[in-house]
Amino acid sequence: MICGVDEAGKGSVLGPMVVAAVGVRNEDVLAPLGLRDSKLLSAKERERLYPLIKKVCKVAIIRLDAHEIDSVRCEMTMNQAVARAHARVITKISPTCAYVDACDVNIFRYAAMVRSNLERDCEIVSEHHADDKYLVVSAASIIAKVTRDRAIATLAKKFGEIGSGYPSDPVTIQYLSDYIFHHRQPPPIARKSWKTVSNLIAKRSQSSLGDFS
Repeated sequence: MICGVDEAGKGSVLGPMVVAAVGVRNEDVLAPLGLRDSKLLSAKERERLYPLIKKVCKVAIIRLDAHEIDSVRCEMTMNQAVARAHARVITKISPTCAYVDACDVNIFRYAAMVRSNLERDCEIVSEHHADDKYLVVSAASIIAKVTRDRAIATLAKKFGEIGSGYPSDPVTIQYLSDYIFHHRQPPPIARKSWKTVSNLIAKRSQSSLGDFS
């Protein structure tokens, strides 16, 4: 069996990171589905493909919530944390070869990081933009993206309009700014170890000091 691995939400400041692995005996079963990197597909198309992938593939998913990411970042870099999560889903699939979308500028170093966290031997093929090159990684990217999008939608029902959760999203930054202004602390769904959060807290503190100047 071979598998593809990808994640969604690595750089998000709000919500979880989702890591998915998709395993197949033969990649030919994926060819008729018309898979592409999840970022190149509409949300509707990703939702359509999601059950089709799960029907013909073995799928493993790991979700790391904001507080869990803050916790692991006390022990390791984010790249190391992603490599460990990649290894965990690979172990669940138990393939002979795994194709991973490299999170490190050095693809060989990233392969070594993943390999060092595996419970059993497995060939690791680490490449940049692997979700564009291998159907199994494209499939994994779709599973990860749909799972994370659903999680963000659930959080929005509880916390209000939070946007995509990424620092580049003005809706997300506005939500964070407003929450910190009113509560004097970040929301529980925020990754407190992110500079985006600490910068907004510092800005709030400066505004408060300005009230007394």
